Amino acid sequence: MAHSKNRATDGKITYPPGVKEISDKISKEEMVRRLKMVVKTFMDMDQDSEEEKELYLNLALHLASDFFLKHPDKDVRLLVACCLADIFRIYAPEAPYTSPDKLKDIFMFITRQLKGLEDTKSAQFNRYFYLLENIAWVKSYNICFELEDSNEIFTQLYRTLFQVINNGHNQKVHMHMVDLMSSIVCEGDSVSQELLDTVLVNLVPAHKNLNKQAYDLAKALLKRTAQAIEPYITNFFNQVLMLGKTSVSDLSEHVFDLILELYNIDSHLLLSVLPQLEFKLKSNDNDERLQVVKLLAKMFGAKDSELASQNKPLWQCYLGRFNDIHVPIRLECVKFASHCLMNHPDLAKDLTEYLKVRSHDPEEAIRHDVIVSIVTASKKDLSLVNDHLLNFVRERTLDKRWRVRKEAMMGLAQIYKKYSLQGEAGKEAAKQISWIKDKLLHIYYQNSIDDRLLEEGWKCLCVYSVCMCVYVCVCVCVLQQLHSYPVLLPYCFLQKDITKKLGSPKQPSNPFLEMVKFLLERIAPVHIDTESISALIKQVNKSIEGTADDDDEGVPTEQAIRAGLELLKVLSFTHPVSFHSAETFESLLGCLKMDDEKVAEAALQIFKNTGSKLEESYPHIKSVLLPVLQHKAKKGPPRQAKYAIRCIHAMFSNRDTHFAQIFEPLHKSLDTENMEQLITPLTTLGHLAMLAPEQFAGPLKSLVANFIVKDLLMNDRIPGKKTTKLWVPDDEVSPETLAKIQGIKLMVRWLLGVKNNQSKSGNSTLRMLTAILNSDGDLTEQGKMGKPDMSRLRLAAGCAVLRLAQEPCYHEIITLEQYQLCALVINDECYQVRQAFAQKLHKGLCRLRLPLEYLAVFALCAKDPVKERRAHARQCLVKNINLRREYLKQHAAVSEKLISLLPEYVVPYAIHLLAHDPDYVKVQDIEQLKDIKEALWFILEILMAKNENNSHAFIRKMVENIKQTKDGQCPDDAKINEKLYTVCDVAMNIVISKSTTYSLESPKDPVLPARYFTQPDKSHAAAAPLTLRFSLLQPKAANVLGAVNKPLSATGKLQTKLSRMETISNASSNSNPSSPGRSKGR
Repeated sequence: MAHSKNRATDGKITYPPGVKEISDKISKEEMVRRLKMVVKTFMDMDQDSEEEKELYLNLALHLASDFFLKHPDKDVRLLVACCLADIFRIYAPEAPYTSPDKLKDIFMFITRQLKGLEDTKSAQFNRYFYLLENIAWVKSYNICFELEDSNEIFTQLYRTLFQVINNGHNQKVHMHMVDLMSSIVCEGDSVSQELLDTVLVNLVPAHKNLNKQAYDLAKALLKRTAQAIEPYITNFFNQVLMLGKTSVSDLSEHVFDLILELYNIDSHLLLSVLPQLEFKLKSNDNDERLQVVKLLAKMFGAKDSELASQNKPLWQCYLGRFNDIHVPIRLECVKFASHCLMNHPDLAKDLTEYLKVRSHDPEEAIRHDVIVSIVTASKKDLSLVNDHLLNFVRERTLDKRWRVRKEAMMGLAQIYKKYSLQGEAGKEAAKQISWIKDKLLHIYYQNSIDDRLLEEGWKCLCVYSVCMCVYVCVCVCVLQQLHSYPVLLPYCFLQKDITKKLGSPKQPSNPFLEMVKFLLERIAPVHIDTESISALIKQVNKSIEGTADDDDEGVPTEQAIRAGLELLKVLSFTHPVSFHSAETFESLLGCLKMDDEKVAEAALQIFKNTGSKLEESYPHIKSVLLPVLQHKAKKGPPRQAKYAIRCIHAMFSNRDTHFAQIFEPLHKSLDTENMEQLITPLTTLGHLAMLAPEQFAGPLKSLVANFIVKDLLMNDRIPGKKTTKLWVPDDEVSPETLAKIQGIKLMVRWLLGVKNNQSKSGNSTLRMLTAILNSDGDLTEQGKMGKPDMSRLRLAAGCAVLRLAQEPCYHEIITLEQYQLCALVINDECYQVRQAFAQKLHKGLCRLRLPLEYLAVFALCAKDPVKERRAHARQCLVKNINLRREYLKQHAAVSEKLISLLPEYVVPYAIHLLAHDPDYVKVQDIEQLKDIKEALWFILEILMAKNENNSHAFIRKMVENIKQTKDGQCPDDAKINEKLYTVCDVAMNIVISKSTTYSLESPKDPVLPARYFTQPDKSHAAAAPLTLRFSLLQPKAANVLGAVNKPLSATGKLQTKLSRMETISNASSNSNPSSPGRSKGR
């Protein structure tokens, strides 16, 4: 190497034969050509070529100069990186580069080039693969161990590899990546926390779902390096779990998720961590104990887990949590029992004593879940549960709570049906549970009518197992003795024959007929089978073809078809297995090919509900069905396209391939020149975006930004019809407006599929939606759109915000201004917009998906000039409030979520919303305060109808607390704060005037939403008493309050002037409103 050093010092660069000097004086194309020849030369050299190594040493140093490392052309950089990788191979074990800074620059440069591995379809991919293969085989990065900045180099390499790995890479790419990274862990002196985080972050569920390939790569790396990396993993968990040093890593909040993933990968990674969990099980922090219990439930309950036998102290400590003082922890332990019984029958003996104690738990929810756990395991295999466990279920049939008794009785009935009536486990199993029949019949001795009705439902199972007609005939004989009716019913099996024997339904009231119909309805749940479904579909097909005798039966043909399809849709949801026959599926295929859109649409919904096993059980039907679904997804009516995509998602295993075959042609053919042909593709793409957001992540983002927003929504191509109507029927809406509505839905569905706001797409979408609302639906504000089209777009934008608010990640980013703007849609000038928006709002609230603040929006309905709209809003409020109260009664363990469920917590939201109402302009205006009072009473009347748990005092306390805060939206705006306190005073006056118990002690100290109100300041002037408050605001405020405090009507009668909302109903949508429209107030 002495000659090499001499040659290096003389500065002369020798190039391979045929290669001229490579410098900045030649063109890029020529430089690439010459570099390719250099690459070929280095590629052919090996470590034994001493003369060539000495000859090309200066060239090797030249290629590492800043000119090449910082060259702007990616092809040049790639070729240089390949040369450098070969240089490290040829000159190993000593690299020709001695400067630590230069080595760092070179390896950071090579790491940056590895990003090219991401595009597997690139023409240069093979060179990128060669680069990876070379450095992995030579272990080039091991040179960096001696560098001070080695951790930075390794961390950047790991991040790059985890970012570029994707499903387009083959097994060789995956293998070389693992080889490269594992050599750094196994042969290095240490693993820094930053480097460890780079690996572990891919195991966190959110990252795992975003990039499955990165998860697989991390999993393979951890398996390969388990022994070497285990001490560093142990140290990380020791720092976080035992010492509480959460600042050591950004992953500290995910420690329990990481423990579960690491245990599933290789339990040896956690040999020293599991004892720490035993310590955490005894923590004084309820939430911490609950997290550990949930984690261990998954670890102990996993199918192939041996943790209970390998770590008995931890298992015994976990069993002790069955007796935990915290209700959610006991509930979690009980839920775990069913998985443990099914996957680990050998642990049943350990669980029995603890389940016995919990079957007598004071909490209803826990007793209920004990039964569910035992019954679930029993239904899988009766041998999994012992007689003691079944006896616990028997005891609960006498529980004091109906919900528990019902679960116990239904559970025993299902077990009896499976193992005794159907004989699925043989005679021994049937003998073991023979006592169930007697136990259930004893329920007739209960005083509760609910118990007896439940017994009747169970008895149907026995009836069907013997003979349905015998049971009916016995009942008829009894009726004959009681009512002196002749026996008209012979032994038969068909309901149609029975009803014919009993006369026409048009005859005067016949108690005998009514009783037999009642008996037939009673046995209906066990009368639905494959044959009955097949017969029903044939009957519907006859009605569609016009060959049925519907008119002779007194039923119009259209009504018969509609009723038959609705019945089939319901049955496909409740009895999907009964549809599993070739004959039924072939009949449904025939329905799909009919011209009637409603028939085809119903058939698609039935396929979606019932076709989960179609692919493997009926491949011949799949081969015919798939092309039909793909055609409907591309060119069918929008609703059929929607259900076609859902069918493919629910029924086929290789759905990614089928989705790609639909997505690519539709994506490429989008054209705004023909709006009518755009509606179905946008519908289909929207549902693909929701069901497969990761598969089409790149194209979808570009589609939304460039086509939907810029080309579709931001342009008005065809002027709308000039009309004074605010609404027109669906078939009169312009194709351009329908396309824009589908564009809005596509954006929302895409976000709902992604379920994260990392790219800030949620913020930009919400800004777009609120811009539509701000502009009354005319986003471009060019005046080209007709009023009916603007109404449709306002409705679409408002409903889109409601959809996004149902996802927690998007609800968090909806600003208060955007929420208030969305709320005002319920006061829109168009009657149909108000009606449809209220229905969407009610639906989201009933499903407990919309946050509680959206319940306050119904308070604005007090201003609606249409009586039926106010009545509908009141019904929605009643149902939602009752639903939440019932939910809280049945789920005692959700107390930590009380602020999001307790109906009374809607009051602060309503007060804040009304304080920011655009119609509330003058703080002390009597007419405006009357409107505020009516709106508050609209909600408070329902909330105060029952004083459950002294809720009146709780509401009073909330209002008092609000007056000790400032408006969280505009804390420094004196006028807004004055409005807020005035609305509070009006609310307080309602509570005082309508309650006699408001002055009692509040059962709990209310928690105000932090986004809406600042922290309470008890010294704040706003906390003054009610009368003093008004005296501070205005000398004659008592008159104002007196004017406002007129008696409230029981139904919230509207006393103000009519707002600018349309007062017409659906039937008269052609009328003009009396004034411009509430939406202008936005």
